[in-house]
Amino acid sequence: MTQSKRAVHVVGVGMIPFTKPGASEPYTTLGARAAQLALADAGVDYAAVQQAYVGYVYGDSTAGQAAIYGVGLTGIPVFNLNNNCSTGSSALFLARQAVESGMVECAIALGFEQMVPGALKGAYDDRPSPMARFAEVMRAHQDFEPAAPRAAQFFGGAGLDYMQQYGIRPETFGRIAVKARQHAARNPLAVFRQTLTLDEVMASPPVFGPLTRYQCCPPTCGAAAAIVCSADFARKHKLDMRVVIAAQAMTTDTPSTFESDDMRKVVGYDMTVAAARQVYEAAGIGPEDLDVVELHDCFTANELITYEGLGLTPEGTAEKFILDGDNTYGGRIVTNPSGGLLSKGHPLGATGLAQCYELVSQLRGQADQRQVEGARLALQHNLGLGGACVVTLYQKV
Repeated sequence: MTQSKRAVHVVGVGMIPFTKPGASEPYTTLGARAAQLALADAGVDYAAVQQAYVGYVYGDSTAGQAAIYGVGLTGIPVFNLNNNCSTGSSALFLARQAVESGMVECAIALGFEQMVPGALKGAYDDRPSPMARFAEVMRAHQDFEPAAPRAAQFFGGAGLDYMQQYGIRPETFGRIAVKARQHAARNPLAVFRQTLTLDEVMASPPVFGPLTRYQCCPPTCGAAAAIVCSADFARKHKLDMRVVIAAQAMTTDTPSTFESDDMRKVVGYDMTVAAARQVYEAAGIGPEDLDVVELHDCFTANELITYEGLGLTPEGTAEKFILDGDNTYGGRIVTNPSGGLLSKGHPLGATGLAQCYELVSQLRGQADQRQVEGARLALQHNLGLGGACVVTLYQKV
């Protein structure tokens, strides 16, 4: 992570409504539509885009080309990315880096996913799993329940470790799901827009540890995209220059992930802390300066520990942060105004770019009923086990 060599503006964003598996169009259509929306939002012809970074997790090689070819056949480089749940923001990271370095003047980041129902699982059983080392640590720490989804055991275990250290109530996690549905009710692009009571959340079937079904993100289909460019390109083409990427960092695992005997660190807490610190230092701000945050709430437990990982509230105070309503409208920092992964949905390859769509909309003042009044600084946190964490700071200029 280095200081920006030159400003990178997000001049166009596009996102299609997320849907349940089986209710979506093919990924080729999803991706092309999101890219076309971003280009239209920017007012840029695809012929002016010099590179494309396309992310997806569940798809064959060159699926990125298959999707973006629906926009045009211009012969530009198309890079296919898979960084688990942080795939979309990884595409954005590389697109931003290409523009910042002067390699290109304009690039597109596109993410899509056509998922199937049910818990996530690996595609191969005849070779080592990328998650094998993480699973070994989890087994040694809390054993493994064959009947429970593996991802829920990772993040539910993180919730259990937090509960053990700070003595919070299981209902505290449930309140995050209630908040997510309240926010999603204002988002026409979200999958689950029906509000839930705390009693309904807690009465839904148990999954693992403090997690119930309504506290786990659903498999989802969808796509989102962003157009990034240099200031010179934006001025030349008379584009909307209001939103700039003020700082961005990507981190991966360190020894603490595997040596700490703490499931919070296994699921990326230290990656989050490190990436956030780099971003704050590069931008010369602190978490107290933020107006709105989209963070990786694949499970309520991860949202809770991420409040502290990003420095939104001191370690050990997440429960008070939630009970005081400091994570929503009228509080200190609005988190996941989109409804987050829990309610908006989580098509893995698209999630990071859907977060970008939401935050750019917020900074432009175009978020309608979800609008955070006076938003000028917005933080995005996107996490993938295996692992990678991308934190991005957007600024209204």
